[in-house]
Formats: sequence, structure tokens, C-alpha cells
Amino acid sequence: MVLVTRADLDLSRGKLAAQCGHAVAECILKAKRDDPRMLKRYSGSGARKIVCEAPDLDSIKRLYGDARICGLVSYMVTDAGHTEIPAGTVTVLGIGPGPRSEIDALTSNLPLVK
Repeated sequence: MVLVTRADLDLSRGKLAAQCGHAVAECILKAKRDDPRMLKRYSGSGARKIVCEAPDLDSIKRLYGDARICGLVSYMVTDAGHTEIPAGTVTVLGIGPGPRSEIDALTSNLPLVK
């Protein structure tokens, strides 16, 4: 699973961690519903999670579209707006669980979050 955050948002570390948690939870729920065998393989092989960043919302939206075209589990987190950012702000895109090669083909050019 790869979590893609937005570099253009100035989120605290705690907020970013919470948003990534939402992405993981939603992706796992989707995988459980849509492809339970793949979820079992993912869980049994260490449940890899990598956190990268994309420059902005447009980049996240393009990546989300590409992931959907490829048939990958994906979920865009939209914030409720209770703390640091306005309601409706897209914060993180979760991609996976799924075939590592397919996810990496979409995300390997993105820098890791520091």
C-alpha cells in the first residue's frame, strides 16, 4: 500500500498521521469487500505501507484516476474540517493493497515524506 500525501498542505505530523490512518482503514475495508484473497496475501506478507508526497491536489486526482483505471483499490481522504484545514480538503490518497508492481508503476517517481 502506498499513501500519497499533498506537499502543498501544511499539516502537523499528528494530522498527517491521522489522515494516513483514515486512508489505510478505508482501503482495507474496500479490499475486504472487493478482493478478500488479495487482502489476506497482503496481510500475510507484512502489510507494506509507504508514505510519499505529490505536489498538489491535481496530481493526487490524476493518480487516483490512474489507480482506478488499473483496477487498484484506492481511496481519497477528504477532511471533515474540525481542526487544521477546511472541510472537504483532500489530504491523502491510499492505493492498495494490491500487486506491488502495479502500485509501484504509478508511484515510484514520488518522493518519500520526510
